[in-house]
Amino acid sequence: MTKFADARTWRWLAAALVICSANAAWGGIYQHGTIVRMRMGDCLPAHHGFITTFGAPASEALPDACPEYTLVSDKVVYVIVGRSSNQLVPLADVIDFRLRNNELVVRLDDAKHETKFGIKEMILRSEWDMVQHHIAEQLNTSLRPNDKDLALRTRE
Repeated sequence: MTKFADARTWRWLAAALVICSANAAWGGIYQHGTIVRMRMGDCLPAHHGFITTFGAPASEALPDACPEYTLVSDKVVYVIVGRSSNQLVPLADVIDFRLRNNELVVRLDDAKHETKFGIKEMILRSEWDMVQHHIAEQLNTSLRPNDKDLALRTRE
């Protein structure tokens, strides 16, 4: 009887593991990040099928401006672009996001729906921090008056 009970327990554990892993793969694991920059830029080109690519040229429409955000997470910094101009995300907010099918999917304020963004760029957080530090140093040195310029001004 113990062998039968052990076998049944292992089957239940295996079934639970399969169900949990299927839910994790479908829903994805959310990460946390902070939106630190936003600007309006060109929209990413939409990926269409064979017919659209090689078919008759579409009518030229005015290009739409889409929001472009810099999202800083623990390990990676993403530059993401919305699909339309109405995909707005508040600055300096911590958001939940996950990666799915070459897109970054964002959930805002425990909303039931998610918003999809295209990934334009990715950089490791350590490299991004180093670049930001270098930019800050360059700004500080360019804003400080040179000692030579200061000496010339005081003589006059």
